[in-house]
Amino acid sequence: MLPVEDIDAARSRLRGVLRPTLVFASESLARRCGRPVLLKPEHRQRTGSFKVRGAYNRIAQLPPTTTGVAAASAGNHAQGVAYAAARVGLPALIVMPESAALPKVAATQAYGAEVRLHGDSLEDAIALAQALAEEQGLVFIPPFDHPAVVAGQGTVGLELAEEAAEAEVVLVPAGGGGLLGGTAAALAARSPSTTVVGVQAAGAPSLVASLAAGRPVQLDQVATVADGIAVKGPSALTLELVRRYVAEVVTVEEEEIAEAVLLLLERTKQVVEPSGAVGLAALLAGKVPGGGPACVVLSGGNVDPLVLSKLVDHGLSAAGRYLVVRVRVTDRPGGLAALTAELAQLRVNVLSVEHHRAGLSLPVDQVEVLLTLETRGPEHARAVLAALQAAGFSPQEVSPTP
Repeated sequence: MLPVEDIDAARSRLRGVLRPTLVFASESLARRCGRPVLLKPEHRQRTGSFKVRGAYNRIAQLPPTTTGVAAASAGNHAQGVAYAAARVGLPALIVMPESAALPKVAATQAYGAEVRLHGDSLEDAIALAQALAEEQGLVFIPPFDHPAVVAGQGTVGLELAEEAAEAEVVLVPAGGGGLLGGTAAALAARSPSTTVVGVQAAGAPSLVASLAAGRPVQLDQVATVADGIAVKGPSALTLELVRRYVAEVVTVEEEEIAEAVLLLLERTKQVVEPSGAVGLAALLAGKVPGGGPACVVLSGGNVDPLVLSKLVDHGLSAAGRYLVVRVRVTDRPGGLAALTAELAQLRVNVLSVEHHRAGLSLPVDQVEVLLTLETRGPEHARAVLAALQAAGFSPQEVSPTP
């Protein structure tokens, strides 16, 4: 399937190309998860993700008569191919969906690639990239469906066998299965006692569906904030590697992903994109059995700042740090002041206040106030609700506290 010798050879080719991403332990995450937690920071890799490993290993083996390469990607694979092609002196043509994040488009162009935006989905971009490759005599570099690409991704597993030998379980983000299958194959050869678990977003569970069906399954649609792993289906190659070497593939919800992104930013100062944080999301959600050391592969950090701001807000809500309540107060001077004075006593920060009068069944002397409050966490939020109730304000929670 994928001889470890091929992964060793890929590691040799990548020597001097990769940036070291040494595993480190996080005490704060260990306390949160109730077990030792190790992090493999591939978001610090060149181009911001692991993708450069597979792209360079494939491109470095092309014959000298190659005139250029083509690829399709929503971001990370695009940057990996663009960088690798520039490194060996080949032109690169990259097709990206029209919805691709502007920072990822700009980064791909900055590596010297020609970028074309096409279609509403990654599949549309792939179809055009393959057509252009055939028309212009370019070599198409797939994101995961090639042994050389998977072998390059598998070098992560070789490094983990050395850097995280104590890990009981390794958690790997999974889209098409290239990183997961390659890493698991390498660990099976060099650290067979280590369990490998793949993690997918619940909105794009292509590997889960394929494993259940016993064959590659193409989903009709995928919908997840983790766009780096929003793949409709694996290939026969990656599915067989996952089936053979991976213990389990679990899924995580959008709220769990957002909370993991926020926790990595807040506790470990790591800026990780949603697809790169799904492993930690699974660990935090209690979806990974055992209590021994767990190593989480943080596969990428190319997140659009606008998306990051939304994720932070979403993560704060999921963690119970935002409390949204409706409260009725008297519609006369001092009515709102009494409420804010009570909140000040509770040490709550008021983020927004909205008054509502029209369209509500309210007594003529009352107004409804919608408050967004910043709390210290779920326990504090519940204490705030209890105190407001005791003070006679009868708060109605809009978003349930975790």
